[in-house]
Amino acid sequence: MGTPHETRSEQAEAVVDRLEEAYPDSTISLRYSDRLELLIAVILSAQCTDERVNQETEQLFETYDGPEAYANAPQAELAEALNSITYYNNKAKYIRSACETIVEEYDGEVPDTMDELTDLSGVGRKTANVVLQHGHDVVEGIVVDTHVQRLSRRLGLTDEEYPEPIEQELMEIVPEGYWQQFTHLCIDHGRATCTARNPDCADCVLADICPSEKGDSEVDLAADEPW
Repeated sequence: MGTPHETRSEQAEAVVDRLEEAYPDSTISLRYSDRLELLIAVILSAQCTDERVNQETEQLFETYDGPEAYANAPQAELAEALNSITYYNNKAKYIRSACETIVEEYDGEVPDTMDELTDLSGVGRKTANVVLQHGHDVVEGIVVDTHVQRLSRRLGLTDEEYPEPIEQELMEIVPEGYWQQFTHLCIDHGRATCTARNPDCADCVLADICPSEKGDSEVDLAADEPW
């Protein structure tokens, strides 16, 4: 079991410093060329790997050009184009509906505020944060995906279980200049080392400050369950 820093703010800064050194080129892994493609890619990425989304959107983005094309696409046709994506029927509905709103209310442009984005079908705060950060260069929160959720709890940065309260706690302890990068660092580390089922604590740059470290700790704080 590692020994975390005395305060969560100190712990968060140490986590950022170490992960930044370990993953100097950390960035978003979804591929897109404009704000609409980014929005669609993030909607599709819910409970689906970025790798799978990138494979699917390569052809999708060639087939549909602009929000009108998605809004006017038959539901069955768009769903078929997404059939290797998890929950593809629902996601096709979300994309069609969101694009209808973008055409009708925003002159075909992806909106640039949290409230407007979260009013779109299929868009929650996590998706909106990604679009704001990478589509509009607006950082007003921290994207809490499954990796951020898991690592934040394992590292003792939060006791909260759900994304929105986790985000609020992280915003209080992660330096504001790192709100965007914190997510990418957690994603890279979560994929490479701190995996959900069998984290490689022996080769982890955070093991000595991680209260979930398997060497001595009996509990995975991400799940509040024994290892």
